[in-house]
Amino acid sequence: MSTHATPRRLTVPQMRARKGETPLVCLTAYTAQMAGLVDDAVDCLLVGDSLGMVAYGHGSTLPVTLDQMIAHGAAVVRGTARALVVVDLPFGSYEARPETAFDAAARVLAETGCAAVKLEGGARMAPTIRFLTERGIPVMAHIGLTPQSTNAMGGFRTQGRDTAEWDAHESDAEAVEDAGAFAVVLEGMVEPLAARITAAVDIPTIGIGASPDCDGQILVLEDMLGLTDHAPKFVRRYADLGAAVRDAAGRYADDVRTRAFPGPDETYS
Repeated sequence: MSTHATPRRLTVPQMRARKGETPLVCLTAYTAQMAGLVDDAVDCLLVGDSLGMVAYGHGSTLPVTLDQMIAHGAAVVRGTARALVVVDLPFGSYEARPETAFDAAARVLAETGCAAVKLEGGARMAPTIRFLTERGIPVMAHIGLTPQSTNAMGGFRTQGRDTAEWDAHESDAEAVEDAGAFAVVLEGMVEPLAARITAAVDIPTIGIGASPDCDGQILVLEDMLGLTDHAPKFVRRYADLGAAVRDAAGRYADDVRTRAFPGPDETYS
C-alpha cells in the first residue's frame, strides 16, 4: 500500500528563521485556483487588500471590507497546501485601538485558517502589533509606501529619496520588530534605504519596489503575469497572459459567430 506525504506548510517561526538565508519567495493571491497554481513555487502567499483594485476594480485599497478579506483568505487557504498564508487587515479594521485590531485579526484567523495577518504602519502601530502578538496573533508589518495612507502621503511616492527621511524609516522597522512582528514588508523605497533596514533588523524584510538585498520579494501575481494594464515600473512581467486571454476570447467569439462548434458526438480538444 503506497502512501503520499501531505505537504507541510511553512510556519511563522520557519519564515522568521529564514533571515539572511535563501530569499523568501512571496506573491499575492486572491482565489483558490490562482493560489493553487503557484503554491509549489512560493514560500508565502499574501491575500492583499490590493484585491480591491485587481479583483473589484476600485481605484484604491480603501473600499475593501473585512468580510471580503475573509472570503478571499479562506479561498486561498483552501486552494493551497504548502505556502504560509497571510491576510491583510483592511483600512478601518485595526487603526482605532488595539482591541479593535484584535477583534478583526481573530476573525481573520478563525474564519480563514491563515497563519498570520498583515497591517500597515511603523512606530505608530507598534503598540497594536505588541497587543496582537502577545495574544497569539502573528503579525507581518508593512512600512515605507503604505497604500492605505496614500491620501496622507500625497499619492504613491517613492520613500527615502530625501536621506533626511532614512532614520524615521529605520526607526519604524526597529519599532515593529521590537513589538513582535515576525517579518516586515518594505514597499516603494530607494534601494540603499531598504538594504540599510535589512541589515539593521533581525526579522526578514520582504521587498516590493525596494532592494534585491531584502530577505525576500513579493509581487502582485496579476502584475507579474501581465494581467493588469498598468503595472508598476519595477515589475518584471514573466508572462503576458492578458494578451493570451484577449486572443482566446476573440477566437471563441469568432467560433460562436460562425457556429464553428463540435457536435455532441465529437471530441473537444
